[in-house]
Amino acid sequence: MSFDLAGERILLGVSGGIAAYKAAELVRRLRDAGAQVQVVMTAAAGQFVGAATFQALSGRTVRDSLWDAAAEGAMGHIELARWATRVVIAPASADVLARLAHGQADDLLSTLCLATTAPLAVAPAMNHRMWLHPATQANMALLQARGAQVLGPDAGAQACGEFGPGRMAEPDAIVAALAASRAHSGDGPLTGRRVLVSAGPTYEDLDPVRYLGNRSSGKMGFAIAAAAAEMGAQVTLVAGPVGLPTPAGVRRIDVRSAHDMHAAVLGALPQDIYIGAAAVADFTPAQVAEHKIKKPTTSDDSGLTLELVRTPDILAAVAAHAQRPPLVVGFAAETTGLADSARDKLARKKVDAIAANRVGVAGSGFDSDDNALDVYWRGGDGAAEVVALGPARKSVLARDLLRLLIERVANSKAATA
Repeated sequence: MSFDLAGERILLGVSGGIAAYKAAELVRRLRDAGAQVQVVMTAAAGQFVGAATFQALSGRTVRDSLWDAAAEGAMGHIELARWATRVVIAPASADVLARLAHGQADDLLSTLCLATTAPLAVAPAMNHRMWLHPATQANMALLQARGAQVLGPDAGAQACGEFGPGRMAEPDAIVAALAASRAHSGDGPLTGRRVLVSAGPTYEDLDPVRYLGNRSSGKMGFAIAAAAAEMGAQVTLVAGPVGLPTPAGVRRIDVRSAHDMHAAVLGALPQDIYIGAAAVADFTPAQVAEHKIKKPTTSDDSGLTLELVRTPDILAAVAAHAQRPPLVVGFAAETTGLADSARDKLARKKVDAIAANRVGVAGSGFDSDDNALDVYWRGGDGAAEVVALGPARKSVLARDLLRLLIERVANSKAATA
């Protein structure tokens, strides 16, 4: 997929961290999209990647010091600040985010960020505990309140051997987000629209210790919410229990159970678009034990029988609601019979589209950064039409899905006009 950044002059700040190696690929992707790139490295970044690499890829001399006599004789940092049409920091370490949030200017990169009027985008990268620390989250809130665009982070395995949110967003996803924000700045295809997204799993409690749940990570729904916000929408995200950061510009409502999510989704109506990407439990325990359920102390090995009852059908409830959004989109996640399940949901729940994805397959669906969707749409003759999207990064796939929905709605309105 190609992106258009022609005419952009991007000042790419590279801070210290193992993710600095990804910045080399990002330079290449930015130039492929038509942008000029000037790399500015922090001292710590030089411990991970050499300046010669960035110079070869960008075609410009790398800057790394306020005390460069040749450049600063003509106030070079001010010239750079004026030159840039956009500042992107990738990776953005916890230290750099803290210094930017508090207006420090103790090196070239932080000084440039204070001296420029160009929009700022940051792609955080750090250990997941550092990312989730209240100090980092407070710094991020400050930067977002000042208009900074936050790209990522992704969740996954980290160089330290741990798992969680904190991986730098992939170069393609960063370029896609920059291109989308440029193309839709102030007048996106969803400007003025209200979009409601549900994402993640639900947990159905058995007792104070155990619950019934599923493997949904929430990544697809969060990517859709982020993409809708970048396209100008006013986005509400109803999120099950996941460890993902809130996308920039998105209002988030956290829930736990299917009943909680049902109440939150219906309570957020009216909306213009509802996209139900959450993996909602179909059943919940009929009763929740007040105390932990213990194994029998006798020799009785008869096991344990749980009585389960159906959970409310959120997608069908939205589709039948008095304040039904004009566009209602559901998801179908299956290990087999994907097409039949999608067509059945489309007809039975009376929704406008179903995005079907296969789960339980390596590199797609739950717990993966990638996915592929078959989007089923009710055609004019009543038969279901299907459009294949991906495989691609979920961040890219989310934008493709939204563009498809916007296009189909526009075509439908044109046909009935």
